[in-house]
Amino acid sequence: MRDAYIVQSVRIPGCKNTRGQYRETRPEDLLAFIMKACVERVGLDPEEIDDVMCGCAFPEGEQGLNIARIASQMAGFPDSVSGATINRFCASGLEAIAMSALRIQAGWADVTLGAGLESMTYVPMGGYAPRPHPEFSLERPETYIAMGLTAENVAERYGISREACDAFAVRSVAKAQRAQEAGYFTEIVPMLAYRFVEGADGIFTKESFLVEKDEGVRAGTTVAGIAHLNSPFKAGGVVTAANSSQTTDGAAATLMASKETCQRLGLKPLARLVTYAVSGCKPDEMGVGPTYAIPKALQKAGLTVEDIDVIELNEAFASQALHCIEVLGLDESKVNLTGGAIALGHPLGCTGAKLTATLIANLWRTGGRYGIVSMCIGGGMGACAIFERVDSV
Repeated sequence: MRDAYIVQSVRIPGCKNTRGQYRETRPEDLLAFIMKACVERVGLDPEEIDDVMCGCAFPEGEQGLNIARIASQMAGFPDSVSGATINRFCASGLEAIAMSALRIQAGWADVTLGAGLESMTYVPMGGYAPRPHPEFSLERPETYIAMGLTAENVAERYGISREACDAFAVRSVAKAQRAQEAGYFTEIVPMLAYRFVEGADGIFTKESFLVEKDEGVRAGTTVAGIAHLNSPFKAGGVVTAANSSQTTDGAAATLMASKETCQRLGLKPLARLVTYAVSGCKPDEMGVGPTYAIPKALQKAGLTVEDIDVIELNEAFASQALHCIEVLGLDESKVNLTGGAIALGHPLGCTGAKLTATLIANLWRTGGRYGIVSMCIGGGMGACAIFERVDSV
């Protein structure tokens, strides 16, 4: 099987849903922008792209109708570039990258684009009209359980304290703040967003403006400052808005090519996908998913935790992230070097693609060789991709 080489991986800044800077920018615009920017950064003719796959957790409304294909057209890609939208909830963006890589590995394609998108402003968590199966929801109600409740279950079952969750959240924010100040987010492409401004005559004009950095970093967050918050999920619970991931709008894209195509077109590889694994777990404690997926991926790759230099572990909730770090014996100094979703946001279907861009940037910044992108997934699953930094083919 051939290797799939990543030649570019980028993302737009994350912004708060409903009240953030993307509140008047449609999801198609977010995705089309970053897909176009990804291809332009390497100077590739879009005619070379065989297929586009985009992860989206709730592909309906403004981000429905096979947005992968629509956005590729909006990005100016030729009609020959096909597209498919993929849903594995929180791992959708990572799934899109893995499936795009697989097409190259299998010899079905030479150049692919794996992307992720979620506008939680335009399409709410759960979608517009969720309809659980009436009989099955009585038999297995935990299948439809709120994600916050699963995080409370993890905290209760595995002894994760409120104090530990709040301290973890503060560390995440501090890392993100330092990274912004140091200019570590080299994977970010400033997003050309839109707003509608009312003139003196009452007519609204569409204006564009640049969004240059992640919006959700709450500088100055302290344990004492967030200790007063209550859990919205459970009386006396540990899960609060401050130690949970932020609901965010975002988009990211990763361009991949085969060895032969890199050599033919003079494309410089940044990394290769080593392996990808998914695993199921109990739906009512979905946050433990990485404890199953990461060992599975490591075994497939013939690696151990000690071989991994950088880890992007999605911080859906502090309770589940802490549990995964403890069970897997992860060195927290290698985890989320530039902050995680508690500080930067979790734009659902975009997150896997977003974290891939961040991981590759951090691997190159630190000189690390192997990196992991992993997350828990709604419904009771975990996903893990292992990447290797490379500089030649």
